[in-house]
Amino acid sequence: MKNNKSLGQHWLKDRAILDEIAALARGDSSASASVPAPASASAELCLEIGPGLGTLTSSLLRVFPRVVAVEFDERLAQNLPRSFPGKDLTVVNQDFLQFDLNNIKEPYVIAGNIPYYITSPIIMKILAAAARPLRAVLLIQKEVAERIVAGPGQHTVLSLSVQNRARVSLGPFVPRNLFTPPPKVDSAVVILEPLETPQVPDAVIDFIKKGFAAPRKKLVKNLGAIADVSVNSQPELLSILASLDVSENARPADLSLTQWNALYQRLKS
Repeated sequence: MKNNKSLGQHWLKDRAILDEIAALARGDSSASASVPAPASASAELCLEIGPGLGTLTSSLLRVFPRVVAVEFDERLAQNLPRSFPGKDLTVVNQDFLQFDLNNIKEPYVIAGNIPYYITSPIIMKILAAAARPLRAVLLIQKEVAERIVAGPGQHTVLSLSVQNRARVSLGPFVPRNLFTPPPKVDSAVVILEPLETPQVPDAVIDFIKKGFAAPRKKLVKNLGAIADVSVNSQPELLSILASLDVSENARPADLSLTQWNALYQRLKS
């Protein structure tokens, strides 16, 4: 079946990696040497995002008793059940961004080969839902996956926002030639285990976004340009940074989530 380029459809055809994604969704940390043991329990239900031709669906149905697949493309949604007769597969023809996760009333996990152009909205929807999954195993653009798991020195608004709400780890690398048709970039698997509560309030994330207004500039210059930063002088701001063990030459990417929170609290007070 011909792919729809406008929907970012690229079918992963490597069975070993498809099975590895399914195993990671099930909570089998041995499926990938680089992935730490899951902090959460297993589930009987897997929600798949964008099943497409059902290549990942096939692997998921081998390890999960039930799969609910949310597919935006009507032709694919109609065709998918015919490929798995006798299996407990429910296909929902809907945009995942409109799908109500709070209607799921039991423990579940999420797996999916995510369209690159809506990766961030999908991830934030998953992490913001009241009925969050035990874990989400997502195949996304390699560079985005690496940004999500980045640490101090390489942080972005995306990494800090996601790590505020989830334990993150990087799964297998997937080269572009393993897809049909091949995309223009390589992919990687990212594993998210949502936290019960965010590490910092949303107000801190909003503050971080302002601090990243000019990410290549020194943090002290960015903060000095924020209207609601209540300091009277640059020396005062430098003093606050020093008290938090943050270098005066630090850039926004250098601070951890904990340091951003501490800085916000100091400036707020």
